[in-house]
Amino acid sequence: MAVKIRLKRIGKKRAPHYRIVVMDARTKRDGRAIEEIGKYNPKTEPSFIHVESERAQYWLGVGAQPTEAVEAIFKASGDWQKFKGLEAPAPLRVKEPKRDKQEIFNEALAEAHGTVKTDAVTTKKTTAKKAEPKAEKKAEAAPAAEAPAAEPAAVEPAAVEAPAAEAAAEAPAADAAEAPAADDAKA
Repeated sequence: MAVKIRLKRIGKKRAPHYRIVVMDARTKRDGRAIEEIGKYNPKTEPSFIHVESERAQYWLGVGAQPTEAVEAIFKASGDWQKFKGLEAPAPLRVKEPKRDKQEIFNEALAEAHGTVKTDAVTTKKTTAKKAEPKAEKKAEAAPAAEAPAAEPAAVEPAAVEAPAAEAAAEAPAADAAEAPAADDAKA
């Protein structure tokens, strides 16, 4: 039985990911594998390569033949040089770890205000945020003239003042509309 080390494609259309697998040469590309010895993702920058070196060395030692693509991956990871007894290549490029969002925010805050006085702290107030919009919607729905006589205790004072402020804003506008009509009557 001829054993090959080759790539098995996984992933979506236009987003390939591969597993480096040991398979019988007669099986389909994505068929049943004897063993999975690594992963390869060519779409990331730099390409993600992870090879279980011990298992790769074992399979190369017992005569498994790598395909051209897998041989290139082994050369990049240093497993091919180790198998052949050659000098090790330069280390693989590694993706930089993501920066902390808190750190990014504090830097932006420092740029905007010169220096950071305090670090940003977030607190979650889910119950208060959910209650406020409902109370405001109820206050907006009830017209100023038809305001209920007694407000429920759960409604905040700011929500109660909003209809009164709207009525006060409407009153000067009504007086202004009547004032020119009164001037016309005198003339």
